[in-house]
Parts: sequence; structure tokens; C-alpha cells
Amino acid sequence: MQCIVNRRAQFSASHRYWLPELSETENQQQFGLCSRFPGHGHNYVLFVSLLGELDEYGMVLNLSDVKHVIKREVTSQLDFSYLNDVWQEFQQTLPTTENIARVIWQKLASHLPIVKIQLFEHPQLWAEYQGNGMEAYLTISTHFSAAHRLAHPDLNQQENTEIYGKCARPNGHGHNYHLEVTVKGEIHPRTGMIVDLSALNQAIEDLVIEPLDHTFLNKDIAYFAKVVPTAENIAVYISNVLQQPVRELGAELHKVKLIESPNNSCEVYCTPADSIKSATREPALAQV
Repeated sequence: MQCIVNRRAQFSASHRYWLPELSETENQQQFGLCSRFPGHGHNYVLFVSLLGELDEYGMVLNLSDVKHVIKREVTSQLDFSYLNDVWQEFQQTLPTTENIARVIWQKLASHLPIVKIQLFEHPQLWAEYQGNGMEAYLTISTHFSAAHRLAHPDLNQQENTEIYGKCARPNGHGHNYHLEVTVKGEIHPRTGMIVDLSALNQAIEDLVIEPLDHTFLNKDIAYFAKVVPTAENIAVYISNVLQQPVRELGAELHKVKLIESPNNSCEVYCTPADSIKSATREPALAQV
């Protein structure tokens, strides 16, 4: 039986987004605060996903060996470093989160059966790389608060209560929604970016957070006048709103994940192919 195991590691490092062929003004326009000298730092968290057959001892790999490989090939070299200088690859392509994930894959691929690299720059921003050339995924995490009532407009109160339970009560209820927006695209060979991060953040803020935050969804958002604002339908709405703006930024919307509460969440993939690949990529999952 095949199984995926995940090994966690971490390192602290600094970097700077700066291209010498650009002027200071051009670098500031391109990279904003990230262009400031001498750079800035992060506490990176790395997850390495490995696929293999379970052996007679109930393991895919000896995780002690995995830990030593990751330390030798990656974290011992990156920890407390200035990333722009530590690896030759980062002098050609800037050490963005998505490009760091790609290069880490390259460093480990000959040693471990990797299927995914996930790198967190901080809890609100992370990248994934799955070995597909220059293609990578970037996720922004944010939140909004809103109220809703789950009640189909063509049903009476009793019928809605039978379907939605307490969520159908006339005055509604609220949630602190946690939103994750994942885009995919090609890593630019010079800037290391798949999308302008500032522009993506602004699009999410302008098109999703600002319109939805502190609203009663059924009454304040026209879309939900006749569409029941379940977590699933809210995620679909967000994906519809963001697909074209993300495309105009040069990337593709891959997934919208909406966490309604610690017990309830949903994910909407923006093309059938994305959904199929994600469903088949992980036959079994063991978090270690």
C-alpha cells in the first residue's frame, strides 16, 4: 500500500528582492518594501511530502534518515543565511517563497521520493511545488466576519428547519471566516514570482474582504438573495469573483478554501483538472 508521509523542518533566513539591472526606482515599483537594503527575514517552515510503499515495519521511510538528509542538503545551508548569496540558483532567480520551494525540491529530489514541497514564509503566505518545471502554487490566507441564515427562499420555516436545523433560525448567526486563496502559475525566471503579490493581496481585499466583511450575507450581498449562503456557496461565489482578476495578473486561480469554523470547511477547485489531480495525488496521508 502506498502512503505519503510529511516531514517538517524549519530555518530562519533573510533575503532581498532586488535586480541590479533595474534602477532603484524600478526596483521599488516592482518589489515595494521587499527591495529595501539590506533585506528582511522570515522564520520559514518547510514540509517535505514523500511517497512510498509501506514496509513490513509499517514505515515508508526511516524518518530519522529523512531528517538528516533535509538538514544536510537544505536547512544547515539556509539557516541564518542571506538567501540571495547562499545558493547560486538565487542569483539567477530571486529567492521568493515559490522559488525557494522549487530549488529545495531540486536539492532533495535525488535523495528522497518527494511528491510535494510546501514552504511557509509566515502563517498567511505559503508556496507549494510539485516538480512540474517552473509551475508553482502560492496561497494567501486572510479572514472576514459575516452573518448568514441558511434558508431556501422557496421553502417555509418548518421545511428549512428540517434541512438546516438551527442555522435556519430567522435572525441568522455569524462566523469568523478563514479564507485561503491559492493561485498557480509559472515562476518568472528572473523575479522568481508567479504573480505580483501586492496586486493579488489588493484584489482579494477589494473584491472579497471589503465587500463581505461585517455584512449579513443574505441581505447585503445581492448574489445571496436567492442563493443559500452555505460555506460551499460562499466559496463558489469567491472563486467566481476572483477568477478573471487573477487571470489578468498573469496567474490562474487554483483553489478557494473557506473555513467556517474549526469543525467545518470546504474547498472549491477552479477547474475539473485541478480537482482530479489533487484528489489522486495523495492516496493516503500520514502526518508525522
